[in-house]
Amino acid sequence: MKTQILLCAAMLLVSAQALCAQPATEPDITGAWARYPGFRTPPDPKLVPPPPGKLMLKAQYAGPYEARRAAERASDERGEPIAAAGTDCLPYGMPEMMSAIYPLEILQTRGQVTIIAEAMSQVRRIFLNKPQLKIGEAAPGYYGHSVGHWEGGTLVVDTIAVKDSVLGHSEMPHSDQMRITERFRLVAPDILHDQITVEDPVVLQQPWTFTFAYKRIPDYEMLEYVCENNHEYVDDKGVTHVRLQDTKP
Repeated sequence: MKTQILLCAAMLLVSAQALCAQPATEPDITGAWARYPGFRTPPDPKLVPPPPGKLMLKAQYAGPYEARRAAERASDERGEPIAAAGTDCLPYGMPEMMSAIYPLEILQTRGQVTIIAEAMSQVRRIFLNKPQLKIGEAAPGYYGHSVGHWEGGTLVVDTIAVKDSVLGHSEMPHSDQMRITERFRLVAPDILHDQITVEDPVVLQQPWTFTFAYKRIPDYEMLEYVCENNHEYVDDKGVTHVRLQDTKP
């Protein structure tokens, strides 16, 4: 009898160890999300994303980049802002679509995570547990080619093949060698962080990391955003204007 009791205890111990060794269930990040912190509710300091790292461009890119920033500041002071991304009705692309100017919707399905931005109805697809293509094999696009996998409670996403014409966060230039690594993680039940690291051996002196945070917005229904509703236009000098009623430039 004593031997049987010891045997049963050993079996229970093994079962408990096996249960603990099983990977944690993937968190549910399906839903609509808005940029956090917002404009109305004071943020919780523990949930605010860390400050971004320093963008360090190589010399041949830093000069034109800073000249563009100076021109933007001067044009803003004159009340004639230079055209920004989106004014031409083209998608923001990656990674800027993740800045969530308008809400994002995340859908978790078997083998795929789909992210839809309300701004311009942009859609990107993250294919799970598949090998990434080599740089140069994937056709360039606005959102690139994304594959991902779960590491415990973190969704790790690798993106390549973003078109050279798509400017990055803060209008960062890039080459066809750019690689974007994201780490999605729930830091609270309804607060999601997306840590983004951009690598580009042609343009950057070192990888650049920044984090976007989002708050879940229950029962929100995504709206259609079509750029034909945009009243902005750009003149031949690159200055943005607002079209009044049905007048044309």
